[in-house]
Amino acid sequence: MQGKVIIFSAPSGAGKSTVVSYLLSRHPEFEFSVSATSRAPRGTERDGVEYYFIDAERFRRLIAEDAFVEYEEVYHDRFYGTLKSEVERIWAKGNVIVFDVDVKGGVNLKRYFGACARSVLILPPGMDVLEKRLRGRGTDSEEAIRERLAKAESELAFARGRFDCEIVNDRLEDTFRAADEAVDSFLHDM
Repeated sequence: MQGKVIIFSAPSGAGKSTVVSYLLSRHPEFEFSVSATSRAPRGTERDGVEYYFIDAERFRRLIAEDAFVEYEEVYHDRFYGTLKSEVERIWAKGNVIVFDVDVKGGVNLKRYFGACARSVLILPPGMDVLEKRLRGRGTDSEEAIRERLAKAESELAFARGRFDCEIVNDRLEDTFRAADEAVDSFLHDM
């Protein structure tokens, strides 16, 4: 292990990407880890920026080659994972790696990096608020929203007690303050 890692996890719609964007804007030493996925790009997403887009067949080959720190098949043939080469690239620059991953990915990353990592779980104030946020995005079908809500419930049941800290994302300014505190205490402890 070389450097430090900060892991943000949450169910889809809980606000982890908003928190990560906020922290990246305040810390020039932080660098976002671009995950790999086998899903197709959405909207204006670009390869190597939001994700590394890899088809499912190639993703499986990379798994067999032990190219991932962690990976998961979230839905059938829809893989997400963290390439070892991405970790090496960021640490070679001396930067702190910031992950924005699903809950299982967060648990797996924390297990892999151990004391070099601070894992933060972002929680919605309630499932009703999460549903409202998902619907407010206007990007998913009714079926996809139902699928995301069901996944969120199982993720939250799995995640409780497995992260270094938990932040309820109710009021954004409070969430940002709690994220700052979680990150600052970790950076100053090591």
